[in-house]
Amino acid sequence: MKIGKNSKPLPTATPGAARAPTANSAGSTQSTSTSVHLGATTAQLQKMESSMANTPLVDAAKVAEIKQAISEGRFQVNSAAVADGLIQTVKELISSHKT
Repeated sequence: MKIGKNSKPLPTATPGAARAPTANSAGSTQSTSTSVHLGATTAQLQKMESSMANTPLVDAAKVAEIKQAISEGRFQVNSAAVADGLIQTVKELISSHKT
């Protein structure tokens, strides 16, 4: 497949701004404007995004507590809980690939 440079570029639009008049093959000019309205969902998503940006990804106090327990030999792994979690994850992965 050959990609040539003779194709028209995609139009770019700024919300609320009018495009400059363009000449068509007949020589006349036309003026069009594009307007974009973003609904309430967009505002909610932006609000959620900003609140998530300020939330730490890791609980530093919990990490320090676990590190301390490991270094003192007090940390114990519940192998049954780990195995149950692994089995559940595998079941979910298998069922998601069937659909």
